[in-house]
Amino acid sequence: MLRKKLTDISNKDVVIAPSLLAADFTSLKSEIEQTKRAGVEVLHIDVMDGHFVPNISMGVPVLQCIRPITDQIFDVHLMISHPLKYISSFVRAGADHITFHIESEDNAEQVINEIRKYSITVGMSLKPGTDLEALLPYLGQIDMILIMTVEPGFGGQSFMANMMPKVRLLREEISKSGSNVHIEVDGGIDHKTVSTVVKGGANVLVAGTSVFKYCDGIEKAVLALKKNAS
Repeated sequence: MLRKKLTDISNKDVVIAPSLLAADFTSLKSEIEQTKRAGVEVLHIDVMDGHFVPNISMGVPVLQCIRPITDQIFDVHLMISHPLKYISSFVRAGADHITFHIESEDNAEQVINEIRKYSITVGMSLKPGTDLEALLPYLGQIDMILIMTVEPGFGGQSFMANMMPKVRLLREEISKSGSNVHIEVDGGIDHKTVSTVVKGGANVLVAGTSVFKYCDGIEKAVLALKKNAS
């Protein structure tokens, strides 16, 4: 099936990207289909190796299983020490976009070039304790920057409002460049914090618990996030 690309979406459009980390894996197909009915174009997939972050999550087999059931963009976030080793495997499994961390142990230029080799989009992320300046030299080489508003590794954490100056500064830099680089924010995004994040300049919003554990269901959760983000 022909799938949309991240570059087909304007960085001025607000995008809700539900994080599958919070989904019910016994009903994964059904929950993905519910996000699709709610108009979700991007699914966020967190990959953890138990080394770069203190947790282990899903990997290539999960992508392979869910790729045939949806044409949504798979936004794969590699929270792993050596992303260079696994890029080809995730691309073959169906990744449309791969984000890796500036703090990983691999050379950033090499990782970017490897991802580009497969004609998919590239993202870079940084942990809360890393200065934004570490990523700015790569702004012209990537399609999205992910600002973590929690310490990566576990879902359901509280939003770190002190990360918003990074988002605002990044939006200023992107506006100056005139590029279509997206700003993604991940961590504690819910119906109360979403407005703050959007006003700060982010446009791709990763939401886990607030989508998949919402009391009125997944579809209403997505609609509520969109409403509160406007």
